[in-house]
Amino acid sequence: MSIAFYRKPKEMFPEQLIFPVLPGPRSKKSCGVILFSAVTSEVKDKDHGQTGMQSTDFVENIIIGAGPGGLACGAHLARNGRRVLILERKDSIGPKVCAGGITWSGLLRHVPESLLERSFCDQYVHTNLQHIRVHEQDPIIATINRETLGKWMAKTAEQAGAAILTGTRAHTITPEHIIVSTAKGKERALAYTNLIGADGSTSIVRKFLEIPVHNLGIGINYMVSGHCSKMEWHLNTRLFGSGYGWIFPHKDVISIGAFCDRDNLSAADLKQRLLQWAGRQGYDLSGKAAKAALVNSDFQGCFFNNTYLVGDAAGLASGLTGEGIYPAIVSGEAVAKKILDPGYGAPEIEAMVRKQRQHRTVVNLSARHPLFCSLLMEWLVLLLRLKIIDFHTLEMAG
Repeated sequence: MSIAFYRKPKEMFPEQLIFPVLPGPRSKKSCGVILFSAVTSEVKDKDHGQTGMQSTDFVENIIIGAGPGGLACGAHLARNGRRVLILERKDSIGPKVCAGGITWSGLLRHVPESLLERSFCDQYVHTNLQHIRVHEQDPIIATINRETLGKWMAKTAEQAGAAILTGTRAHTITPEHIIVSTAKGKERALAYTNLIGADGSTSIVRKFLEIPVHNLGIGINYMVSGHCSKMEWHLNTRLFGSGYGWIFPHKDVISIGAFCDRDNLSAADLKQRLLQWAGRQGYDLSGKAAKAALVNSDFQGCFFNNTYLVGDAAGLASGLTGEGIYPAIVSGEAVAKKILDPGYGAPEIEAMVRKQRQHRTVVNLSARHPLFCSLLMEWLVLLLRLKIIDFHTLEMAG
């Protein structure tokens, strides 16, 4: 839906609002607060977009969403001397519906080892007919707490010079500015040079660009107290189609969940099948709180003049596995590089899109031919067993 050019009455914007100080490139101060006057020194005697709002503040780079993609983008821009404001609608950074698995060949190269909770050199893969163990010298996958990851990435971005504002929701976008509201109900207009959408599968920035989303996955996750030693993938095509159920051990909890294409199963059906499957694995999830999320794998581009999309907002997650943290971080850094150097070709985006298309082919074939889905999953696992392909073939970084 197109968002029309927006004018707000002057009285909607109070004379003073608490907003973050945007530190200069060399400032060690990451995020302070000042009382903005009706006209900031940043925009004094300037007319940004003829908005008719004298209280409009100006920020060179505005990032909507403080997930891994937005924080990676903001850190890279700030590190290179650009002014950055990252807006997060939630009151805290990090919590996310996610199994918390990160791959050695992908994200493990981007985060310190101290953040990891468990590392696994063995992966146990189950299909309707096979049960195999995949082993490598180095950890194949590690688990990480998403809140811990988010706080570390936020600290890194702030130390680089980016300002982060939580509890702030962007609800209106025009080509010149955005309108944001705080948890206290106050509103403000922010003009920008570059706008980056890192706001997930239901991205308001993507809607502003009028880019629809067709390919969506559903992930449902339970966090259960306890310990177990094996990281397991269950490719049960009878229950999950081309998706899977997982058991991912963390430090003191176990992530138990399932993922599938939304065209394959509804969220309600997936939850019921997940509960049924988990019970067979010895986990009674009835009465426990489930968390669900949509996963966008409908990639239509990242670069749209001075507006950009990263991660799930861009549709860069895998439609086969739901892997999204690695694509978010890599695309966030690629967008930052593109802003710094408009001639940058972003080969890392091209590589991920090629892998994503391979995953999408499997999902589409499986949806059209359920019998083929079972045969394909058995064939893939057989190739893993025979070491004709390795586990990284199924990763977005592979």
